[in-house]
Amino acid sequence: MNFLQDNEDLLFYVNHCIDWETLHANVELARNDPDAMEATEAQEFYSEILNLVGEFSANEIAPNQSSLDRDPIRLENGEVVFPAVLENIIQQLSEMGLHGMCLPRELNGLNCPLMTYFVTAELIARGDVSVMTHHGLFGGIAIVLLMYSLEEGSTKFDFETRQLTETRFSKEIETILSGEAWGSMDITEPDAGSDMSALRTKGTQDEDGNWFLSGQKIFVTSGHGRYHVVIARTEDAKGDDMMSGLEGLSLFLVETYQENEDGSRQRLAHIERIEEKLGHHASATVTMNFDRTPAVLIGKTGDGFRQMLLLMNNARIAVGFEALGLCESAWRLARDYAAQRHSMGKPIAQHELIADMLDEMKTDIQGIRALAVQAGTTTELANRKRMQLHHLTQPDSPEYAELEREVRRLQWKARLATPLVKYIGAEKAAQMGRRCVQIHGGCGYTTEYGAEKLLRDSMVLPIYEGTSQIQALMATKDSLLTITKNPSRFAKKLADTWRRSSFATDPLERRVAGIRHQTLSAQKALMMRIVRDKWGTARRDPDLTVSQAMKEWDPKRDFAPALLHAERLTRMLSDAAICEALWEQTQRWPERKEVLERYLERAEPRCADLANRIRTTGDRLLRTLHENTEEVAMLEETSQEEAAK
Repeated sequence: MNFLQDNEDLLFYVNHCIDWETLHANVELARNDPDAMEATEAQEFYSEILNLVGEFSANEIAPNQSSLDRDPIRLENGEVVFPAVLENIIQQLSEMGLHGMCLPRELNGLNCPLMTYFVTAELIARGDVSVMTHHGLFGGIAIVLLMYSLEEGSTKFDFETRQLTETRFSKEIETILSGEAWGSMDITEPDAGSDMSALRTKGTQDEDGNWFLSGQKIFVTSGHGRYHVVIARTEDAKGDDMMSGLEGLSLFLVETYQENEDGSRQRLAHIERIEEKLGHHASATVTMNFDRTPAVLIGKTGDGFRQMLLLMNNARIAVGFEALGLCESAWRLARDYAAQRHSMGKPIAQHELIADMLDEMKTDIQGIRALAVQAGTTTELANRKRMQLHHLTQPDSPEYAELEREVRRLQWKARLATPLVKYIGAEKAAQMGRRCVQIHGGCGYTTEYGAEKLLRDSMVLPIYEGTSQIQALMATKDSLLTITKNPSRFAKKLADTWRRSSFATDPLERRVAGIRHQTLSAQKALMMRIVRDKWGTARRDPDLTVSQAMKEWDPKRDFAPALLHAERLTRMLSDAAICEALWEQTQRWPERKEVLERYLERAEPRCADLANRIRTTGDRLLRTLHENTEEVAMLEETSQEEAAK
């Protein structure tokens, strides 16, 4: 078995669609490097790695799914202990050299594009998504440490050879690559989830300039690792101003234990407990306590929120690929069961309702993969070209200005695509986990067949690395703020998509443009409601003119109608982006038309329904929320007056 070779759609991307040549050109930057590979040789090397991982996941991870789910991870004497099967899998992944897959050769890495990591994320997650979660915090944290060193300027290059000569966290990266240690991201606190302005873990500095952290972090994935990237407060928030709360955050690297000569550990931060979870049982989720734990500041104080977003954006793309792996597993398990389970004289796969469910699962997987590969490529090129801009290009050269424009373009494209990949991948994984159980019927509700495990594992995907609702809010705000910044460009795009949807020569192009036009029309409808409400507010405020009101936009205050419909709009944005990605493929590979036709068949009625809901619903609920807000404000004012008396 090989999870790459048995997947025709994924093979299409690996062998044809992924732009390995461009990625390779942005990876192999060093001059006169004797170990550098030509593009064709490099692509063969990347394929060998993916084949190796596909075979390993199929033969070593997937057969142990039940054991990985059933055998508990334990906390003994303050340390997390893996069961033997899980420990063996992680050890083999280390011996395969995958922890350094995307790190440069100068740091003893394999110098592969990040896209190889994304594809391996799908392959390993198809075997078991929680194994992939833990594995990702080896090489993933090593890459993060290098990225932060690049950001703060503590990584140096030889300008002539374009080779990396030193980096601040080389010792930590070396330890991770050896497989001896890994890392984690410590963000969430008991009273602060998505609202990072409410974080209370404190970073303090002594008279010698040394930093120490005190506080508690919860839901820390693989938190028994040695190196923790921790966000903490170094400056108190000013009143209730959320932005001042974010500006007071800083990022730290914490070594949570040190090795003694006898092999024992001296704990500098302590594991309080392992969470008992619905699924993801091969991944340890822990609570960490810091009590004046020594820490190293990354970058500057106050940069923590921005730095954390850099980390999470790449992680969200990876979650999209993890979701694909789980989707593949759920679809194939359901398909195979439906093919051999007979009812009413034929396999249930031949019953129309079941056939429709399986067809939609397959179609959605192919659509999500098109979006994920496109977003992953854009994100990687944005990151690598940004590194070239700041470290390998003279600021006063013509190349610098051109590269700067390209980086801005790529970063904006990546910003728009990232929440879509995370949202649609995670939501569809949860949907397919449930469908897999449903197609198995009563058997799916038992533990024997594995369907209920996939459902349990899927349920965290819409939650971690930013909930689906956070992704929808991000996508909605960015799409609408784009309109407020340049209304004429939006109007032109709206007209252009209408023209293409009506008069394009190719009927498929007309249908793809129609999806985009419908999405833009939904955005226009939301903006009209927002402008109407803003105009009404300005008319009621004697100190505010309408023209002044229209110049200043606050998404939290002004975008209420859009935020109510954020998930509906995000589904439409995802469908439009997927259809456009598949349309681009058909221009080079006509055989991909069949995939696009199937996806359009699903997307067109879905978008029509979502657009209608956006245009016609929501006013009643918004009025109720507004009335409740006013009532709460009045109660608070009365309470304050009574307290003053």
